[in-house]
Amino acid sequence: MPKTKTHSASKKRFRLTAGGKVVRRKAFKSHILEKKSPKRKRGFRKNDVVGQSDRREVLTLLARR
Repeated sequence: MPKTKTHSASKKRFRLTAGGKVVRRKAFKSHILEKKSPKRKRGFRKNDVVGQSDRREVLTLLARR
């Protein structure tokens, strides 16, 4: 059986931590920032962990399972 190919777009958007969690960038950070409050924009800075329900799908795209 052939190897599973990694989804090219997914490898640019997700990464795995040493503990096995999947990390992603937060949405709504890229444009139309004038009307968003500084407090809200600060919240976009940190990366976020992918939710448990989506984790399996992302790992499949990354050819990790």
